[in-house]
Amino acid sequence: MKLKSTAAILTAGLVALFTVNAAQAQAAASAPATRAEVKAEAKAAAKSGDIPKGEAGATKAMAPAKSATTRAEVKADEKAAAKAGKEPKGEAGATKEAAPKSTKARAEVKAETKEAAKAGEIVKGEAGTTAKK
Repeated sequence: MKLKSTAAILTAGLVALFTVNAAQAQAAASAPATRAEVKAEAKAAAKSGDIPKGEAGATKAMAPAKSATTRAEVKADEKAAAKAGKEPKGEAGATKEAAPKSTKARAEVKAETKEAAKAGEIVKGEAGTTAKK
C-alpha cells in the first residue's frame, strides 16, 4: 500500500515538474523586447510616419492646407481695410471711434464718491458687502 502512495506522489511530482518547465519555456518565448529592439522599432515607425506628432496627430498622409489667395493679395486686402478703418486694433478690437467724454468735472466725481463712501453705498471685497446694510 505504501508503494502505491509513493508512486502517486512521484507521478504528481513529475507532472508538476513538466508543467513548470513548459510554463517557463512559454514565458521565455514571449519575453519582452530589449531596449535596443524597442528603439529600432520606434525609429522605423517614426521614419514611416506611423507615430502621430503634435496635437492634431498629423502624419505624412496629411498635407498642409493651401490658401486660394496669394500673400500679396492678403497684404493688399489688409492695407485697404486699415485705410478704411475696418481693421480692429488692440485686444478689444476698437475701431476709430472716440471714447465717450465725461460731462462732470473731476471735482464733482470726487465729491460724489466721497458721499457714497460715507453713506456706505460702495461695494467692498469679493463678497460684495457694503459698509452699512
